[in-house]
Amino acid sequence: MSSRVADPRSAQRPSSSETRNTVMALHSRICEIFGIRYPIVLAGMGGASVPRLAAAVSNAGGLGILGAAACSPEELRAWIREVRSLTDKPFGVDTLLPASVRREVVDAAAGSGEGGKPSPMDLLGDYQAFAADFMRQEGLQKVVRPREDTNAEARGGPAFFSKEFFEAQMEVVIEEKVPVYAAGLGNPGPWMERLRENGTKIMAVIGSVKHALQVAASGIDVVVAQGHDGGGHNSPIGTMALIPQVVDAMAGRIPVLGAGGIADGRGVAAAMMLGAEGAWVGTAFLATEEAGIQQFQKEVLVEYGDGDTVVSKSVTGKPARIIRNKWAQAWVDAEKSPLPMPFQSIIAGPVLAAATLDQRKDIAPGFAGQGMGLIKAIRPARDVLEDLVSGAETALARADRFR
Repeated sequence: MSSRVADPRSAQRPSSSETRNTVMALHSRICEIFGIRYPIVLAGMGGASVPRLAAAVSNAGGLGILGAAACSPEELRAWIREVRSLTDKPFGVDTLLPASVRREVVDAAAGSGEGGKPSPMDLLGDYQAFAADFMRQEGLQKVVRPREDTNAEARGGPAFFSKEFFEAQMEVVIEEKVPVYAAGLGNPGPWMERLRENGTKIMAVIGSVKHALQVAASGIDVVVAQGHDGGGHNSPIGTMALIPQVVDAMAGRIPVLGAGGIADGRGVAAAMMLGAEGAWVGTAFLATEEAGIQQFQKEVLVEYGDGDTVVSKSVTGKPARIIRNKWAQAWVDAEKSPLPMPFQSIIAGPVLAAATLDQRKDIAPGFAGQGMGLIKAIRPARDVLEDLVSGAETALARADRFR
């Protein structure tokens, strides 16, 4: 079943009977580039944007993206093929390409820390003891996994979040000729030529004008400007401030997707009024039947509100917006700085795995953006996408009353 990006001239368009009376159907250059009906893109959320969710968004007229950052090369290949079995529409893959992680791994292997300070490897034992104490206090039992599931090197594969790991993922992306590739962190420049040979469309998630200019120079197709409001790794710059500045920097040459706290149609419309040509949406799709997170984590999204998130390094080692929880607070209380990526995930992984198994909302509620308070129910992904589109059309139509 083919899932290559369609010829823009054959992209699915709404019929006249489907067009709302209030305004023309939502459409922009994003639709032409990706061969999709609506300029709504599923954020590549690790653990949540699984094949069934990506396929559901693509089948509904948006662009589904696999959140494959933590996938082994073998799992990534299986996910890509699963999506192809579920949809004949375009879809994408999101992985991480952070140069900072590569530097940290090299420094740690050399046993050197910044300014003569202890390296992450030197601190690992102390931090693991801190995590073990936390687990004892919270009554969490370590989740025992088969060795082959936790030690990639023992299987002859690349170590998790190493330079070799990222490169092995990219080989799969290229070999499988995915329609769209999204760099969730970092610059896809080194792989551009090979991706282009496959006809792959390329975008990158950025959090500053400086980074936008860097990835634009690589020749990508779309820039995703994600502000501080968003869930997961994000920018120190607020969404409303970031989008128009990135749009101006791109000067019409490269279309921009707005991201960060966009959880309903009004947010999509607002991003487009700021100059974006569509939206990269994450949190709204977390509370869907198809999302890959646990049921208790979906329930948290419905129960909690806009003030229940915090930016913390406690999960990955990089600043990420997560739902408030005891694990993140423990680092604040202890006045302890988390280790950099990828070492912090070694510390946090066992804690969050145990808390997830025990369905502890107070420890492992997950990632979410500040738009979480707009989520009122767990629904099918198609319904969420349709509401995003209709809500944006209605909001854009109402803008005429201010003229």
